[in-house]
Amino acid sequence: MNFSRRNFSKIIGVGALASFAGPLFSTTALGKPSRISSKKQIKRGLYLIKNAAVITVDPDIGTLPNADILIRNGIIERVGQNLTEKDADIIDATNMIVMPGFVNSHYHMWSAIGRSFTARKEGFSYYPAKFATSALYTPTDFYNSVMLASVELVNGGTTTVHNWSHNTRSPEHADAELQALENSHMRARYSYGHVDRLGPDKVNPYNDIDRVQSQWFGRNDKFEGMVHLGLNLRGTLQSDKATFYKEMEYAKRVGLPVAIHAPQETPNTADAVEYERRGYLGPDFLIAHYISASNDDLAAMARTKTPITIATHSELRLSSTGDARAVIMKMREAGLCISLSSDATSIAPPDMFEMMRFTWNLGVPWVGTENSGASKISVHEVIQMATLNGAIALGLGDMVGSISEGKRADIIMLRSNDLNIAPVSNFETAVVQSATANNVDTVIVDGKIVKRGGRLIGYDETRIINDAQNSARRIRAAAGELLES
Repeated sequence: MNFSRRNFSKIIGVGALASFAGPLFSTTALGKPSRISSKKQIKRGLYLIKNAAVITVDPDIGTLPNADILIRNGIIERVGQNLTEKDADIIDATNMIVMPGFVNSHYHMWSAIGRSFTARKEGFSYYPAKFATSALYTPTDFYNSVMLASVELVNGGTTTVHNWSHNTRSPEHADAELQALENSHMRARYSYGHVDRLGPDKVNPYNDIDRVQSQWFGRNDKFEGMVHLGLNLRGTLQSDKATFYKEMEYAKRVGLPVAIHAPQETPNTADAVEYERRGYLGPDFLIAHYISASNDDLAAMARTKTPITIATHSELRLSSTGDARAVIMKMREAGLCISLSSDATSIAPPDMFEMMRFTWNLGVPWVGTENSGASKISVHEVIQMATLNGAIALGLGDMVGSISEGKRADIIMLRSNDLNIAPVSNFETAVVQSATANNVDTVIVDGKIVKRGGRLIGYDETRIINDAQNSARRIRAAAGELLES
């Protein structure tokens, strides 16, 4: 990929290539994070992407074998052929597949540094059941984990993430996650949650929300609109009904979007039909998993346009008493807006290529089941699940998720002449069947280039990895042999 007309250093700011991780955090005596360096800015540019194979995910445009894209002030201004713009930086996309950036709609980013904490005997956990390492995470650990997770996501072509924080231990922990999101250059929802293992009959007071809103959002928005605030409620999976209903009263009062976990196996403790009656369901009520959902539950979600996020690896790994594959097909047949997500790195990597490929391979109706007459899930459908549907699930469908004129420029470029993907006959099939994060050449978020020529820009990778390793080692040392049991 070649740039012309301007020196690339002008795009990201003079001297910015040297150090990008800040402001980074160090641990004070109280375990609170403190800023130790300043953030470097990446500038938006005027870009003209030329000669690309474009998977727009826009139903009115479709996939274009050869097209150009004009980006101005972070907005996709024009999509078409033979475009010109006198002052634009030309991005030669010959032998490139261009598509919307991925949207990961459900990721517990605070736990990313614990990706290999998995207990030998238990097979899955952020921590073994008999010892909660979640209590050992300091605000600095949260910052290091979210930074690690963010840079891994960007490297693999994810431009928007739902940071589902279900271990919000203190105001300092929340600030650490928010600071990392500010430094990530990503688009995100931050869903403020509970302290891990809060008693099922204990109502989460959310007594820090007002401060978070006033300090980080609103008139004092530190994110320039790139991050929005939501609430993570435990639902009836992790709290009793009375507690969940009380927390929902608060959520409805403050008007923030809600996300809940629902069961991945029987018994079904959630009740979407009842939630519809209570007025909970709707586009701003995101449900994760829900493999135990009945047909009536799915119908209630479809009627209210309630989105679902499916972490395909997690659903099959943890749905030990249910048929996750069949339920995913039923969700699709019910007409739900299904998005894809990674859940936790202790199950699977936050790799949207792997999630698409896995979901596509599972999306085949079984003979002798109730979905035996359904059609197969197509490669186009899983691309839409990984992009536009994720944007819709987070309330961003009018802003991102497709390459459409007027939307924000969240765009990725894949090399189609790499060894593992060439030769390309069908562009969508190539993305789903063959592509990996290694093929991601360029990532643009809100009109800012954060990866170019296969190289990340705006991040001190070595420092981010070292900080994450230091946090992981300290937590493992504090947990001792319990992590090995």
